[in-house]
Amino acid sequence: MKILVCISNVPDTTSKINFTDSDTKFDTNGVQFVINPNDEFGLTRAMWFKEKQSATVHIATVGPATVEPTMRKALAIGADEAIRINAEPTDGFFVAQQLANVIKDGAYDLVIAGRESIDYNGGMVPGIIASLLDINFVNTCENLEIEGSNVTAIREIDGGKEKISTTLPLIIGGQKGLVEEKDLRIPNMRGIMMARKKTLTVIEPVDGLNATSDNKFEKPAAKGAVKLASSVDELINLLHNEAKVI
Repeated sequence: MKILVCISNVPDTTSKINFTDSDTKFDTNGVQFVINPNDEFGLTRAMWFKEKQSATVHIATVGPATVEPTMRKALAIGADEAIRINAEPTDGFFVAQQLANVIKDGAYDLVIAGRESIDYNGGMVPGIIASLLDINFVNTCENLEIEGSNVTAIREIDGGKEKISTTLPLIIGGQKGLVEEKDLRIPNMRGIMMARKKTLTVIEPVDGLNATSDNKFEKPAAKGAVKLASSVDELINLLHNEAKVI
């Protein structure tokens, strides 16, 4: 089985976020980048298929050279090869087009993408890839078992879970549940050293359409000062006359 894991390079959630050029561009200065958490769950599940079913695991990322440290971490975790599409990931449709081209040329059986990235939270890339390539798609996937070409998946839905039977080739939008946080892998020294020798191929992007653009970024409004009520009557008065929630 040949697996491709789509990796997003996202800011660590502890990083302080700022914008430049009249709040039209994200300021990357001082920001630490990591593997998108939903993608990391998928990568760890791919490692399970590699160890249990002798799968080959590749990773792919759309981004400039600055994303390569994140890709090397994924290689150190255990991926066999990496592909970097040399372009800025300007919007979800453009990214999906680039990844779809890699998937088509690589003839992958299983494509694992995160259900969404934690920076823009678009949640559109895996579904668009499935549409472009006309392959089976399971979103919000939290469990995946494969036997030959037959697949059993469990996905999260409103109010519960849904069990699905399908076949390869398949793309999933994965999330926590594919593996648990305690099962995520930290690269060891041997993995880091081996990652330096693994193939990281850089390819140029194909012509693609940017379907959306960012006009302006805005931080959430600062929270107001806290008011402490000294009695129940005062609390009721504040909730009724100021907060207007009762």
